[in-house]
Amino acid sequence: MEFTSRHILDNALDAVGNTPVIRLDKIAAEHGLKCNLLGKLEFVSAGGSIKDRIAKAMVLAAEKEGKLIPGKSVVIEPTSGNTGIGLAMACAIKGYSVVITMPKKMSLEKEALLRALGAQVIRTPDEEPWDSPRSHIGVACRLQREIEHGIILDQYRNVNNPLAHEYTTGPEIIASVTSTPSTRTKPSSMKVDAFVAGAGTGGTITGVSRALKKTHNADCIVVGVDPIGSILAVPNSLNISGAGNPYVVEGIGYDFIPDVLSRDEPDVNHWVKTSDEDAFKAVQALMRKEGLLVGGSSGSALCGALAWLKTEEGRKVAGTEGSNVVVLLPDGIRNYMSKEWFLKNVFQTEYSDLATRISGILAQEEIMPVPQANL
Repeated sequence: MEFTSRHILDNALDAVGNTPVIRLDKIAAEHGLKCNLLGKLEFVSAGGSIKDRIAKAMVLAAEKEGKLIPGKSVVIEPTSGNTGIGLAMACAIKGYSVVITMPKKMSLEKEALLRALGAQVIRTPDEEPWDSPRSHIGVACRLQREIEHGIILDQYRNVNNPLAHEYTTGPEIIASVTSTPSTRTKPSSMKVDAFVAGAGTGGTITGVSRALKKTHNADCIVVGVDPIGSILAVPNSLNISGAGNPYVVEGIGYDFIPDVLSRDEPDVNHWVKTSDEDAFKAVQALMRKEGLLVGGSSGSALCGALAWLKTEEGRKVAGTEGSNVVVLLPDGIRNYMSKEWFLKNVFQTEYSDLATRISGILAQEEIMPVPQANL
């Protein structure tokens, strides 16, 4: 059996990133795509999501700049959950106290993981706008003012958020694509032709785009995915339908524009709006067809990619053998297993020949003796 040896790591922070890129061939075939549809799988990172990367980067930078004081500093962060988990993991290793403020709609699993890592967790009302003193951002700011040595690393403004992706996520994607040879059965352009990612803080899509366009392929098409009800997409006319409506998917979309998100066309070329329904169908497809236990925002990214590949420009890429379309899959289903959308997907009645056969077998009254095992 072949395996790749790895050195012993000093701690869990050394296991952040270096995630695989995986072919999504069954989904590509189902949609008639000739391009290579690829998924960047982030739930295998140490803390379970792409946000591990920015948490590590922000903590290390703050230490280097003398902003974190061992034994005194209290790291406070407003978050949808995954950045909080990454920070709680980093601070558990580094020895800092952590306080996380998080809207009530975010999953119970995220809160449980945060508490398991030693964080204090404060829930805030979902309906509060971002600039309300009762929002997760407002409450975090109040705590920072009143807790001695409290510090907000601030994923929404911290330059180390997009830099983490420009220096790690993007180069990893480039290395995976360029190091995989083009063959007769699996042709490749040997470059990233398109990159698709959801936008929350926007650090991921901004940083990866800059890595791809600066150092690899200036013509790479970058597509941002924004849930209906959010206001991040450009042009703003895309955000009119369903404006302000609540959405279930977690970790992407906002009611304000984070400073770290570049919506300039050189960084993000196109935007696609997605619904909860389409996102959760895409999650099911990733699970049932590709065996990938991803979260809801991964479904948003995939259905956004498939929608863009049906546009005039997208069809050119979709119909080109060997072109590489990379979809960012931010986290896993671990964080959402109690959510109604997931339980509905899992336990809804499905009819199939095998299910019918099993029902028929178990409905028979004749009970056969259980064969004795050969001892």
